[in-house]
Amino acid sequence: MTNELPPPVDPPTAFVVPPPPTEPPAIAPKKPINPILAALLGLAVGAGLVGGAWAYTGRDTAPDTFTLIGTFTLTEGAIRTEGENCRGNGGYDDIARGTSVTVYNAAGEVAATGSLGESEYSVGACAYIVTVDDVPKGEKFYQVEVSHRGKVQMTAEEAEAGKLAATLG
Repeated sequence: MTNELPPPVDPPTAFVVPPPPTEPPAIAPKKPINPILAALLGLAVGAGLVGGAWAYTGRDTAPDTFTLIGTFTLTEGAIRTEGENCRGNGGYDDIARGTSVTVYNAAGEVAATGSLGESEYSVGACAYIVTVDDVPKGEKFYQVEVSHRGKVQMTAEEAEAGKLAATLG
């Protein structure tokens, strides 16, 4: 054996890190937006939002309506009364101020309801004012019924023009 030592081993080399770049990559500077262009863009977006909101809410509104007006005359069993002017009597005692008035659409469905209004007695008859609010437009004809006394049919034009003139008795 010998007293000689083996030759020294070079220390392991560290990972080689590349040198940093000399300059950062070039980034194009942002150009500011023209204030007039920004204002026009904001105006267009705002108008679009408002228009969209109107269109959205406009579709949820109820259809156009009208008020059906006219007269209902009771020609039998009418009596003069204090305070109400007149009312039905005997077999017609369901006819008085406040009696229900029902308007039906062309399909026979209830379209609106109201009641008999003020009345006036004249020569054995009792004439009532009829007013029914919020009747939907768009039907070819309507039917009107006072109490349970049967339906009177009228055209849409007659109904919208206030030409209801129904009688009972």
